[in-house]
Formats: sequence, structure tokens, C-alpha cells
Amino acid sequence: MSSEEETSQTSSSSMSPPSSSSTTAHFIGKKEEIVKAGRVTKLVNRCRDVLVLYHQGQLHAMDMRCYHAGGALQHGDIEEFNGRLCIVCPWHKYKITLEEGEGLYQAVDDPMAKPLRTYWRSKGVKQRIHKVTEVNGDVYVTLNDSSEAIESDTYQTERFRTGSLSAQPKPRK
Repeated sequence: MSSEEETSQTSSSSMSPPSSSSTTAHFIGKKEEIVKAGRVTKLVNRCRDVLVLYHQGQLHAMDMRCYHAGGALQHGDIEEFNGRLCIVCPWHKYKITLEEGEGLYQAVDDPMAKPLRTYWRSKGVKQRIHKVTEVNGDVYVTLNDSSEAIESDTYQTERFRTGSLSAQPKPRK
């Protein structure tokens, strides 16, 4: 990770909540409480369910529900795949990178070759990642407001906030 990327993940140099004319930083909680809990979820700006997690000294934020079928990522394990930290969805074991929101899978070049040789490959960005900033022990999230549709956006509607996902029809891919 470059120092610029690291700064975008956590920063404590400013004395006031971070913001700009086009984005708003939303208070999530005290860093010490998030570190102690390991993960917190919060409805941000009354429109987005966000998971904020602390792992190996870093804060990360992403849409709370997995892009594949809406699984609750706050219950997923953090694992490393090919040198990249991922959250593993507890429902179907989809792997999502913490830094970019890419879906990873194991690919095979030649299924007939013995021994079978697999490698990790990206499906592209599937989970919306949000910017986390720390200011004087307070943690803020700035929502990723990219107009490009990302698959995890499917689960950011009132329909999925109020009902049980197990009763919801699963989107077809």
C-alpha cells in the first residue's frame, strides 16, 4: 500500500471533521470503541448500511451486505488470498478485497492438466468501498458517491433494510 493510500484510509492530521463541497464525512464512532468491537455497522446518511472494521491496524469501510446475495459481512472472516486481505461472506464464501472491493475467485487455465493449477483472479469491483478518516480519535466515513453502479448497491434499498433477507428472493446473475 502506498503512503497516499494509507493516508486515505486513516488520517489524524486535521482538527475538524473532514469534508469538501461535494462530500460529507459521517461520524461513525470513537476509534477506541471500533478497535475494541472489531466491527461496527451503521446506517449512514439514512441511505446506506455501512460496515466499518478494524484489522491489522487499519480501518476499512464497505457496504454491509455482500454483493452476491446480501449476506451480512459483519459476520465474515478476514483472510489473506494471494497477499490481499479479504472479507469472506459467511453465506456463500465469496471473497471481497478490503481495499478495492474486488471479488476474488480461484481460476484454472487448463482443467485437464495434472496436477490442477489454480490461481486467484479478480471479478472486478463488486462491493462499494467507502473512505475512512480518523480525526482526534473520532472515526468518519465519506460515502463513495461514484455514479458507476456497483453490484453491492442492489442491497442498499429500504426493502433489504426492513425485511429478513432469508425471505427475500435472491437476484439472478
